[in-house]
Amino acid sequence: MVILQWADLLKAYLVEARWYYSGYTPTLQEYLDNGYVSVSGPVVLMHAKFSTSVGATQEILQHMAQLENIDHYSSLILRLANDLATSTDEMARGYIQQSVQCHMRESGATEEEARGYIKEMIWDTWKKLNKERALANSQFSREYIEYAANMARMAQFMYGEGDGHGRPEIIKSHISSLIFNPIQVTK
Repeated sequence: MVILQWADLLKAYLVEARWYYSGYTPTLQEYLDNGYVSVSGPVVLMHAKFSTSVGATQEILQHMAQLENIDHYSSLILRLANDLATSTDEMARGYIQQSVQCHMRESGATEEEARGYIKEMIWDTWKKLNKERALANSQFSREYIEYAANMARMAQFMYGEGDGHGRPEIIKSHISSLIFNPIQVTK
């Protein structure tokens, strides 16, 4: 299973390399169908499936197919949040066009309109993810879905004010606050 996820990731990288070297700009849907994999979300989530407190491999394997939507939605939020924060810098470095640029090209939207559209996509994807969370019917699926939701939350935290991964100074104060500043409890 994990090997298949890595193979999917490598294929996704190869698709992006072909797009780059051929000068091809994919449609937004083409980009997202590939991009939710190339952001590495499914690989991270595959590891999470076997890191839950549920020790029964059979139960985990039994629920894996049911959780494909969770993998997709969480990874899609990660991809879109990453794109909103990094696309300008990455385009300047010569990377492939990302969701913002794909939507601009496809629809004729301005960058501001495209960013608004991508934010709406994130919101709509959260609705789908939350709907799936409500359907969790086992200890494993509840734990796993929370892990997947936390990955999406982390993405919005890391990329909410810019490229928190590539330019860590952007979120340094937030992380310092979480670690070093006590939480004030009022009665």
